Amino acid sequence: MPALTPAQAGGQNVCAFLDMLAWSEIGPALLAVSANGYDVLVGSTAEKPLLFHSYATHPNVYNARYDSTAAGRYQLLHRYWPAYRDLLKLPDFGPGSQDRVAIQMISEQHALAAVLAGRLVDAIGNVSNNWASLPGAGYGQHENHIAELRAAYLAAGGTVA
Repeated sequence: MPALTPAQAGGQNVCAFLDMLAWSEIGPALLAVSANGYDVLVGSTAEKPLLFHSYATHPNVYNARYDSTAAGRYQLLHRYWPAYRDLLKLPDFGPGSQDRVAIQMISEQHALAAVLAGRLVDAIGNVSNNWASLPGAGYGQHENHIAELRAAYLAAGGTVA
């Protein structure tokens, strides 16, 4: 579950979409052995979790193997953190702040209306360039299938049109 309630996030479909993104980016096994993914660094596995311990700010830990500073439940890159922190007036890199950044990213890709309406395939297509694990992302990493993402979204309480 996201840290934000459905009322804070904009509806149950938004929360389900956030859960689906975390399922896709982090995976269920790693979500289970971390703080619901909010403390995960890029390159983590359930067998060898790489976690950070302070939510004061984005940890900005560079992983050379993956050439990335991705961190948190939605694997946010450090280079984008200061702009989102300032835009959204976020106090820290805590769970609620990470949820707000992900919602902002969804909104910026013109996918929020699709999420709210339950048009899952459209929403995923609109945001796939932000998350490498989504189909069509094209980053050369493992991309999850729509059927798996739909199942994760439905299991999180999302509805489809």
